[in-house]
Amino acid sequence: MRGRSRPNGEPPRADGGERAFEPYVPASASLPEFTPKSIAAGILFGILFGAANAYLGLRAGLTISTSIPVAVMTVAVFRALSLAGARASILEANLSQTVGSASSSVASGVIFTLPALFLWEMDPSLLQMTLLALFGGFLGTLFMIPLRRLLIEREHGRLPYPEGTACAEVLLATERGGARAGNVFLGLLCGAAFRFLGGWLRLFPEKIQAGVPLLPKGQISFSLSPALFGVGYILGPRVASIMVSGGLLSSLVLIPLLAAWGAGRSEPLYPETLKTIASMSASEIWERYVRYIGAGAVAAAGFLTLIRSVPTMVESFRAGAGGIRGGLGGTRDILRTSTDLPPSVVFVGLALLAAAMGIVPHAFAELPSAPSRFLAAFLVVLFSFFFVTVASRIVGLVGVTSNPTSGMTIAALLGTSAVFLAAGWTGAEGKAAALTVGCVVAIAASISGDMSQDLKTGFLLGATPRKQQTGELLGVFSSAAFVCLAVLMLDRAHGFGTSELPAPQATLMKLVIEGVLERSLPWALVGLGVAIALLAAVLRLPVLPFAVGVYLPVATMVPVFLGGALRWALEKKAGNEGERGERRERGILFGSGLVGGEGLLGVGLAAAVFARGEGLAGIGHDWAGAAAPFVGLGFFLLLAIFFRLRATRGGRNR
Repeated sequence: MRGRSRPNGEPPRADGGERAFEPYVPASASLPEFTPKSIAAGILFGILFGAANAYLGLRAGLTISTSIPVAVMTVAVFRALSLAGARASILEANLSQTVGSASSSVASGVIFTLPALFLWEMDPSLLQMTLLALFGGFLGTLFMIPLRRLLIEREHGRLPYPEGTACAEVLLATERGGARAGNVFLGLLCGAAFRFLGGWLRLFPEKIQAGVPLLPKGQISFSLSPALFGVGYILGPRVASIMVSGGLLSSLVLIPLLAAWGAGRSEPLYPETLKTIASMSASEIWERYVRYIGAGAVAAAGFLTLIRSVPTMVESFRAGAGGIRGGLGGTRDILRTSTDLPPSVVFVGLALLAAAMGIVPHAFAELPSAPSRFLAAFLVVLFSFFFVTVASRIVGLVGVTSNPTSGMTIAALLGTSAVFLAAGWTGAEGKAAALTVGCVVAIAASISGDMSQDLKTGFLLGATPRKQQTGELLGVFSSAAFVCLAVLMLDRAHGFGTSELPAPQATLMKLVIEGVLERSLPWALVGLGVAIALLAAVLRLPVLPFAVGVYLPVATMVPVFLGGALRWALEKKAGNEGERGERRERGILFGSGLVGGEGLLGVGLAAAVFARGEGLAGIGHDWAGAAAPFVGLGFFLLLAIFFRLRATRGGRNR
């Protein structure tokens, strides 16, 4: 992107010079942007990838940014429409990905929290879940509007916003030529086909496990999941290796140590009250003990991330408050590329949302009175304002994937639980209400990170901010009910807390709330997890990925590691930096397709179970007997070979 001299009154450069950034589409140009086809494409892809991300998050405890795959698929659809004479501009494609990517942030906040209600057997209604998702999405979007001028315009050059910049480059490359969409669509097909063979026809098991000699109850597990394989490629070798090392610590160190220590004990060890450690399987030891250690590690890692971000948080909060004063000061913008939604929309919207959360009983349905609901609404607005300001700046430095949403949600839950404890709301209703507050805050913080990246993409391309902000609101509105419906169907089909859908993040939030309100956490185990996280910090390991690896079953970490290893091998063999970048990009697009394909087929299977009211009868893998795991490994190997081909030779850029 090049800089040019521009008239006075335009946004200054980040270095304070007189030359301002010139976007790809100049401010004086007027291209189609907020059009029916851009909105329709964004809504469609948002629903699809929102459901897929909900499935991925419930299974693996993490989600991916979908801006780039949605942008690439949008360009492919628009090119197909152009054959019929309906040409589309690059700004329409950008608006479509803005609308479509909002659903992934909604899904993140929902699956990080609300499944805990199902684990408490306090199943929320679709109406309640949708209201909470809408409140969080709208709050995050509205709070972000006045921050745009500060973070995106004035901080250009200091805040890179990596995903937003990458998405802009992809859209520019597809505008100039190149074949990228094929990798996404092929990934979708491969992910769905693999899931169909394993999940519907059941030709092979979904997980393979084997004992480790000489280690008491030591076990290695491997989930045959193309989605996790794709996630590993997207995360890269370093993060994937750190995560699997945490998983191996749990399966090959912590579980064997607990098994050896408990071999001679004749009494159950708290929190277990029935079985002795000697009579437990490796999975039961993980469930009853190691999970608490992992929870302590993740909580500590989240707080360490927040502590390290304190200078940024203070600066962001101070600058954000100033940005809001400047952004809502009523200054009339001259340039199309610098026009936000008016201050009246922000103020009125925030006031209506705060009032609705207190008045509408369905949102915080567990609280008995209007004053208690207004207190919950106040906590939501307070925590959301703070964490939106923080998250929108943090993602500008480290990206969406490193946004410490878990730590922010835990902090909000601890603060809310402490208030409820002081008020005496310690029963089931208090737990549920605290969780719903955390849900809205989590969605608000998550959506602000996504919106920041989208606005950065628009800034580089020359989009109209107010149209993008309207598109973000529309994306939240159109996807919230579908994401929540997908969560309900997945619970009906598999149940949360099962091997298929462990819902790890929601389980962690459940443990946090119970620990505060019931004072029932096994603090020795939690303290051991905290010590592990602190040791990882001393060793200068990325604490949060390592702690997540300790907390999640090792079966989910192995395919993530293999995906990262594949990316390392392919990039290492690349002849130059340009080829390395092409392999990285092709693989990320194919991996995103794998995530979407498996997720969509998983949601489709859940919908079939939901409709029939009973399980799906497949062929079953009993026909293969002991050979069934090898059948699954064979299919996974074929997938890896095809992945390699797509990353090295598929869809060459021109």
